[in-house]
Amino acid sequence: MSASDLSSRTVLVTGATSGIGFETARRLAERGATVLVHGRTAEEAQAATDKLIATAGVDGARLCGFAADFTYLEEVEIMARRVLAEHPQLDVLVNNAAMAAPERHTVTADGNEIAFQVNFLAHYLLTCLLEPALTRDPGGRVVNVSSSLHRTASIQWSDPQRARRYSRLAAYAQSQLALTVFAADPRVTAVSVHPGVCETGLLSLYANSGESAAEGAAHVVRLCDPATEIVNGAYYDRDQRVEPAPAATEGRTVKRLTKLADQLVGHSA
Repeated sequence: MSASDLSSRTVLVTGATSGIGFETARRLAERGATVLVHGRTAEEAQAATDKLIATAGVDGARLCGFAADFTYLEEVEIMARRVLAEHPQLDVLVNNAAMAAPERHTVTADGNEIAFQVNFLAHYLLTCLLEPALTRDPGGRVVNVSSSLHRTASIQWSDPQRARRYSRLAAYAQSQLALTVFAADPRVTAVSVHPGVCETGLLSLYANSGESAAEGAAHVVRLCDPATEIVNGAYYDRDQRVEPAPAATEGRTVKRLTKLADQLVGHSA
């Protein structure tokens, strides 16, 4: 693991109030990065920054809280505007926020299946809106925290909201496949990583026990480090680059997903 100084880097971590996201923010801040700590609410983001200062000895001047509830795409847009205004150059975006799909089919106010929106569509919109900051200087990158379960998934093109046939595991896996496919989008340099099965709120989807969130975060942070060379669309299983599911690198699938996502978030590519 590289331990290079990251004091010149600004990183936005979504879902940074707990689990792998919090540990990612902590490791980045400890290495000197300016970390934008995203939480569902302003109170949760502030609590996370306070905890980082109190428990990790992190310089509070290098932490900034941002809030957006990803079940509302309008909040994603508002947060993106604030990020662009305050940090016109963003070196890394870590798309980490995620939820387990609920037992019953649930639709957001935007009309999307909730796991598909929180785990993928919100990150798609956020990345598109932050493209100017991520591409302002060479070296900007996106790290999508995905899952090995993307290999079990298929994107239901005729019913992406899974209104006709719903399974919580299939809905979650579809969101992770979409996030992995999105890494191959040519607009920004991006990779996906499965950080391992970790002791987080998503553990029940995988197993009864797992590694610590800090161990999973180490694999994410490694990909945030400019010393780690990356190739757009690459997929990592922890610290090893491996081939993702075949659909994740198919040009036709990438274009089809972009078209679908643009329609669902009301964004023009």
